[in-house]
Amino acid sequence: MLIEAISEQLLKAMGVGVALVNAGDLKIRFTNPTFCEWFGQSHNGSSIGDVFESLNVEALRETLSKTGQYTLETRVKKKRRILIIELAFREAVHEGGDIIVVECQNISRVREMESMLDSYAHMVERKTRDLELEKEQVEKLLLNIMPRSVYEEFKTFGVVTPQLYEPVSVLMLDFVGFTSMAASADPTVTVGELNDIFSSFDRIAEQFGCERIKTLGDAYLAVSGLPHPNIDHARAVTNSAVRFARYLQRRNQSHQHQWQCRIGLASGAVVGSVVGVQKYVYDVFGPAVNLATRLQVLSEPMEITVHGDMAAELADEFQLIDGGKQDVRGFGKQQIYKISI
Repeated sequence: MLIEAISEQLLKAMGVGVALVNAGDLKIRFTNPTFCEWFGQSHNGSSIGDVFESLNVEALRETLSKTGQYTLETRVKKKRRILIIELAFREAVHEGGDIIVVECQNISRVREMESMLDSYAHMVERKTRDLELEKEQVEKLLLNIMPRSVYEEFKTFGVVTPQLYEPVSVLMLDFVGFTSMAASADPTVTVGELNDIFSSFDRIAEQFGCERIKTLGDAYLAVSGLPHPNIDHARAVTNSAVRFARYLQRRNQSHQHQWQCRIGLASGAVVGSVVGVQKYVYDVFGPAVNLATRLQVLSEPMEITVHGDMAAELADEFQLIDGGKQDVRGFGKQQIYKISI
C-alpha cells in the first residue's frame, strides 16, 4: 500500500479532521474524510476563509508569524446536535513550499463536561453559602439564649456543664397590669411594643455589662458577673435598672400605652446551665434569682427594691430610701431599700 494511502487511512481512523492550506493564498489543497464529514464535501481550491466564516484571516497570519500556531473554535450543526470543533492552525513545509496544517478536533464532550463541572461548582458554592447563612442564623439564635462562652462550650462539646457563679447580681423586672393590657388591647400592638421595649433594655444592659438571660412573658431577667466575673456587678444591674425605669418614663410621654414596671435586685450565688434536650434554654437558678423575684413583687409601680447586703455596696452612688424590714418568702425578715429613680 502506498504511503499516501496509509496516511489517509490513519487520518480517517484518528477521528481528527485535517486540511492542508497554502500559506500564501490560503487555498485548501487537501482535506481528509473527517474534515469533509464535518464541513461538507471537498473544499479543495476554496479559501479557508470561505469555509470558516468566523476566521479572522489577518489575525491568523499575524499570530502564525509570531508564534507559529493559531487556534479557533467553531460550531457545526449535524442533524439535531451542535458540534463544537477546535481548529488548530500550524505552519509547516511541504514539497518545498509553506503550508498551513489545520487540525480539527471534536471537543463537544469536553465542553459539555466543563459546563457540567461549572454548573456543579456553582451549585456547591450556592449550597455552601446557604449552609453558612443557616449556620450564622443558628449561631445568632443560640447567642440570643445563652452567653457566648456558654455557646462556645456547647458548640465544642455538645453539652454545657452547670457552673456555680458567685458573687453575681440579678435584675428581675415585671410589668404592672400587663395581663389586663394584653386582654384589652390589640395583641399585635402589645407584643410589638413589648418587643421594642425589651430590645431597648438589651441595649441598655449591654452598655452596663449585664447579660440578659431570658424573657418570660412580660418578665425580664438579667445578670451581671456571669459568665465573666465583674467586681462592679451590683452597680451594673442597678445602673441598668435605673435606666430601664427612666426609659419607660420618657417613652410613656409619647405613647398611648403606659408601661410601668416593678424591679427587684439581689446579689448572691446562681447556677447557670443549658436545660432541655430538644428545645435548648440557658437559665440561671439559685438564691440570688429567687430573692430578686421576691423583691420585685414587693416593689410598687416604677420602683426598684434591693436587699440590705446589696444596698451597702450602692450607698455611695445611689440614693437609697429605707423600706424597713419585711418578710420575704423563703428568706425570712429582710432589710430592704428603695432606689430613687
